[in-house]
Amino acid sequence: MADKSKTREITIIDEGGTFNALLRRFTGGKDYDFEGLALLRKLLSNEKARLMHTIKTKKPISIYGLAKLLKRDFKSVNEDIKLLEKFGFVDMIAERTGKRERLRPILAVNSMNINIKL
Repeated sequence: MADKSKTREITIIDEGGTFNALLRRFTGGKDYDFEGLALLRKLLSNEKARLMHTIKTKKPISIYGLAKLLKRDFKSVNEDIKLLEKFGFVDMIAERTGKRERLRPILAVNSMNINIKL
């Protein structure tokens, strides 16, 4: 059976000379409002793209492992992961090793559509 495509849809709307952005989780899912394009720019930064690419290609076993692969500070990577998780781009899978639990990041989407309505 083929994997179901998971897509995020971002719609940017011109309302009276300012852009408002709306992120739709999967098609027909819950909507998230952005405060203008500032949050969208923060969400779609080059560092977040590099982070998602590393998750996709290297499949790290933890956030700490991801930070080491990226050669970035753990705290910064953790904050980026939390933001991407909040908007549904990344899922965190809990895994136990002995008495310890770690969170493994995986991509929750495989495509993104950005629409601009003027």
